[in-house]
Order: sequence, then C-alpha cells, then structure tokens
Amino acid sequence: MEKQQFECMTLCPLDGRYAGIKEALGEYFSEYALTKYRVYVEVQWLKFLIETMDDAILARFDRADMPKIEAIANQFDYNAFKAIKEIENVTRHDVKAVEYYIGDALKALGYDYLISFVHIGCTSEDINNTSYACMIRDGLYNVWLPRAKELADIVDGYAVQYKDAAMLARTHGQPATPTTIGKEFKVYAYRMKQSIAHIESIAIKAKFNGATGTYSAITTAYPQIDWPMMSRKFVEEYLGVTFNPLTTQIEGHDYVCHILDGIRHFNNVVCDLDVDMWLYISMEYFKQIPVAGEVGSSTMPHKVNPIRFENSEANVELSNNLCVGLSNKLPKSRMQRDLSDSSSQRNLGLAFGYSMQAISETKNGLAKCVVNYDKLASDLNEKWEVLAEPIQTMLRKYGVPDAYDTLKALTRGKNISREDILKFAEGLDMLSEEDRQTLVNMTPASYIGKAAELAVLEL
Repeated sequence: MEKQQFECMTLCPLDGRYAGIKEALGEYFSEYALTKYRVYVEVQWLKFLIETMDDAILARFDRADMPKIEAIANQFDYNAFKAIKEIENVTRHDVKAVEYYIGDALKALGYDYLISFVHIGCTSEDINNTSYACMIRDGLYNVWLPRAKELADIVDGYAVQYKDAAMLARTHGQPATPTTIGKEFKVYAYRMKQSIAHIESIAIKAKFNGATGTYSAITTAYPQIDWPMMSRKFVEEYLGVTFNPLTTQIEGHDYVCHILDGIRHFNNVVCDLDVDMWLYISMEYFKQIPVAGEVGSSTMPHKVNPIRFENSEANVELSNNLCVGLSNKLPKSRMQRDLSDSSSQRNLGLAFGYSMQAISETKNGLAKCVVNYDKLASDLNEKWEVLAEPIQTMLRKYGVPDAYDTLKALTRGKNISREDILKFAEGLDMLSEEDRQTLVNMTPASYIGKAAELAVLEL
C-alpha cells in the first residue's frame, strides 16, 4: 500500500495528515517501540546478572562475548518485531513472547545454558514499567523537549528583534499602558522556558521488585543477596532512570502524571500566544506574508487567514485532554494491580504528538508574521488618554491628593487629543521644570518604561 493510500485511511491524523509527527515519535511510542524496549530491558537484565552475580551457571559465560548478547537488542528491527508477534499469537502474552524470542536467540548463539536466566525473578510489569520509563525519557529528551525549546528560542528571538516596537497594550480588551512587541514576546519566552525547566526537573522512575513489590521470587532463589540494592543498581546504572523503592506490582505512574501536567502547562502557554497572535493579526498589528498558490478563502480572494494559530489551538486542546485523562487514570489501580493502566499508556504518544503538532503550527504561524509598524503608530497616536497614568503618578509625587480623580475626570471614557494632554501638562505649575518637561515631551509611543530592557533579559 502506497504512503498516501495508507494515510488517507487512518483514524488518527497523527498517522495521516500529520504523519511527520508519527515519524518523529514512532521510535518511542509505537507498538514497535514498546516491543523494542522490552527486548532491551530483558537483555540488560541478563547482562546485569552476568556481570554482578556470583553464580556457577552464569560464570560459564565469557564476558568478552557480551556484544553478541547485546546485539539481540541493538540490532532489533522489523523482522525481530514480526517474529515476536508470531510467538505472541501462540502465547497470547506479549512479554512472554519477548522472553521466548530472546531464548531462541540465545540458543542460536550457543548459549542455551543462559535461557533460564532470561526474565528470572521478574514479573511482566518489571519489564513494562522500565520499558515505558526508557521510552518516555528518550521520547521526551530526543524529540519533544528539543521542539519545545526551539519554539521558546524563536519567541525569545522575536523579543530581541522587536524590543523597541511600541504597541498599545490592552487590559480587559481596552487601551492600556503601552508596551513593546518585544517585551510581550519575552513574557511568553520566559513562561515557556520556565515550563520546560520544570519538566526537566522531574525524575523518571522505574521499579524492579517482582509481582507485588516484595522481591519474593528472586529472594527465595538467592536469599543471600541484597535485592533492593541490586535492583536500584540495575535500574539506575544499566537503564539510566531513577529507582522507585516502594511499589505494588506496578510503578505508581506519578512521575508520568507530573510530566503530562508539565506538557499540558506548556501547551497552555503556547495556546495563550496563539490566541494573542490571532487577536493582534485581526487588529492588523501583524501582517501575514502570503504564500504563492495558497488560498485563504474559497470565496473571498483577499483573505490571509491565521490558520496556523487556530490549528495550534485545536491541537493543544487534544493534547491537553489526553494529558488530563491519562493523569486522572494512571495513578489509580485496584489493590496491587489491575490492567487498566496498560491500555491507557498506549496513548501516551498521542499526548506528546498533538502537543508537537501544536508547537509546529505555532512556529509556522510566527514565521508568516511581520510587524505592521504603521498600524502600531496609528493606534498609539489615537490614544493619548493612556498618558493619564504617568501624569497622575507624577502629581502623586508632589503630594496632590486628588490626582487620580483629576485625571479620571479629564480622560475616562473620552478620546483625548495630543493638544488636550499637552495643555494639561503645561499647566502643572506645581511640578519642577524638569518633571513638567518630561510630561510635555512624552508620547504614547515613548511611554514604554523598561519594556525594551526587559525584552533583552538573558533567560
């Protein structure tokens, strides 16, 4: 089946319309990926036992040959996946199929004596939770975080580029103290980077302690060994994630919830930017660069629609709904284990994927936008009443008790001209000449405080 034919029949747009996301995340969150990581964990466990245990059977293995065993995982491909799925058709158990596959591979290598040590002391969830931990770590750090950081850096770049671009700000949708486009971008860059830092601070955890978290089976076979210590060593040194010492059969998924909540928060910052950009475009503060051949409306030829920001907003909501749903479900399990988390976890890739699509749409939307300086200047020049704030603040400096009310009477609900403001400022005889000239010379475009400096702060 050709690519387009396949994509047109998918139920999930991440597999079809947005297939680029699948190509980026498929190595980490697909059924293929889960199987690959299961093989990796089982092979690492066998390697760990060979390298750390004092056992007569394991001692028969020449450690110089370890690359041969590691190759079972390192050379995993679609043929290996297919072979495991054929075994699963018989076993009706996905993890057991992996165990049997590795056993067959060891037999082919001439290491029959090692087969009994594959999966020894393990319950399926020891393999599953560690596999998911590695999948989430790699998908997060290799794909999602770089995309999120790229967007944050792009926004930060706009902050510097437009640090001096004075803009009429709006609070409650009404004209407010002017700012700069750069400073407003800086706020978003800071929020994004703070959100990213929070996600990076979350420890990715895994357990390796048997059927009910007690190490019972492996302790029965090897009572002289400190298995909590050994499990920690395996999880942290051989798998590269953080050990969770206290669990039932399943790792509690709390860290997964924290990561999903972090992604959801980042999504919401992106969506906040999307909505603001949509509004600024509608106000003509930004122009969108037309793309040759692109159609904005099927009936209105003049239109250049802000569809990237709209698409981003939609994908944010999809990602967020999945993040919330998974965060609500994953921490809950009946007694020591039920399987409800198993089906839920298979949707982790969708939560990451829709977030990445939102990031991509926002990035592409920003790339089409240029500042409309003429419109910025025009709007500022029509709103001289925004200078009521600095004038009343200056009057407060001189102890004028009714400064606010005076300026309120002058400006509230009115369109005040430059001449009106100038006349009022020139009549403030109680001010020093320097302070009075400050007000006389002030314009809405110059009343930006420290905005330009804030826009270039190092984050």
